[in-house]
Amino acid sequence: MSTSPTLRRYGVKALMALSALAALYLVTVVYAVGETLLAGTLLVILSLALWTYTSAKTMALRYLFPGVAAAVVFVVFPMVYTIAIGFTNYSSRNLLDYERARSYFLDETFRGPGPGYAFSLHGEGREYRLRLQDQDDEKNSFVSTPLALKDRAVLEVHLQEEASAKLVLGDALPLKEVIAQQADLKALTLVLPGGNKLRMTSLREFGPVQLLYTSNPDGSLTNNDDKSVLKPNLKTGFFETSAGDRKEPGFQVGIGIAHYKRIFTDSKFREPFGRIFLWTVAFAALTVLFGASLGIFLAVLLNWEGLAFKGVYRLLLFLPYAVPGFISILIFKGLFNQNLGEINLILNALFGIKPAWTSDPFLAKAMILIVNTWLGFPYMMVVCMGLIKSIPSDLYEASAVAGAGPITNFTQITAPLILKPLTPLLISAFAFNFNNFVLITLLTGGRPDFLDISVPAGTTDILVSYTFRMAFQDSGQQFGLASAISTVIFLLVAAITLLQMRFTRLAEQNR
Repeated sequence: MSTSPTLRRYGVKALMALSALAALYLVTVVYAVGETLLAGTLLVILSLALWTYTSAKTMALRYLFPGVAAAVVFVVFPMVYTIAIGFTNYSSRNLLDYERARSYFLDETFRGPGPGYAFSLHGEGREYRLRLQDQDDEKNSFVSTPLALKDRAVLEVHLQEEASAKLVLGDALPLKEVIAQQADLKALTLVLPGGNKLRMTSLREFGPVQLLYTSNPDGSLTNNDDKSVLKPNLKTGFFETSAGDRKEPGFQVGIGIAHYKRIFTDSKFREPFGRIFLWTVAFAALTVLFGASLGIFLAVLLNWEGLAFKGVYRLLLFLPYAVPGFISILIFKGLFNQNLGEINLILNALFGIKPAWTSDPFLAKAMILIVNTWLGFPYMMVVCMGLIKSIPSDLYEASAVAGAGPITNFTQITAPLILKPLTPLLISAFAFNFNNFVLITLLTGGRPDFLDISVPAGTTDILVSYTFRMAFQDSGQQFGLASAISTVIFLLVAAITLLQMRFTRLAEQNR
């Protein structure tokens, strides 16, 4: 019995309604955990999906929508998120939002007045018991109920006097076992028979504790120990004392274009940024020039009809591209080792020299270009071989009749006919090498460093590796500053690519 069209239609609508409700729940969860931008992006995608799959005017768009949605989530959203972070003080010192930073201070405690209690931990099967001994009065001792001590559960545990409990405790566990359970013990609040509450104050003691800070109506916090006052500074993103001392953790605040000002006006950032930018452009351009030149030369050579064993040569020359890039880079790193590398061993045996490939800035850059050319020429070679095969043989036959040689054939026939279709590939190769993070990180790590600047930056760093060091390694994990540099890199690559495409179009129109 076939399903009626009406029932099928209502079934589809019900399925879409359930999917929409599930998506709305996901958006609510994402928003609840504080990811407002991502929640907004998902809500926009959900709204467009409902419109696309319910409107009769968007039939063709239904097939494109999954790809468009994926591009928004995995391309547009990260880009917008990175740009947004560049306008904040987000760093390792300012990870939290304001409310979470405030809650951190309000949860802090300090040792309050009153006697301390030495404690010992005793095993009881798979559970434990705590025994507390009043340090001022040895007659006062207390024991806890059996405790599981797992998952760092926050518990209030009521103690009873040891004399009335009439328990026979086993031997106290060694300090090593206490340290292993330290995180779980710190989560406990022990309540004495009189109602006094105790918290773990050291590896040997429980004692009375009090909250360190009290909240004031104006948003400031009063220190209950020394009576000092912390006030939130919404410009710096820190709670500060009256003397200007900053207390960590800080919180995130918007700082406008401060990071961009630092990049272009602060000398300690502007100077390395300018040097690194020039090297990045030179590195990307020279890599494309060398790789394309070698690829074209070998492609022309392998298309020579009189060359024997062409298939073997093609296979051998394509192998560098078939091997995973990171493996080739690490092998070259070993080959260029100053003391043990095979390259220096050969140079030392032939000429008595051992170049400092990794410590000399010029040689380090030369090494990077050599390795990157080796990694990139096979692909250019294969593409150019295909382009040369597509050139009509009649042109070369006519050239031979006219008495032209190989150089004339290349300059007048081969090069003009393959450069036009090869231009988009050259532009994309330039953009890729502009951000070739893996090569720089694995081969030199950006080093050797500049010696005349205070900011950690290397002579072989390109902009993307410099940004990585700024965000995650040498400069205090300044995520906001790194995001601003990433935005500048994106704009630079986009501008350079557009200029290249513009000049290419003008060159084609002038032919």
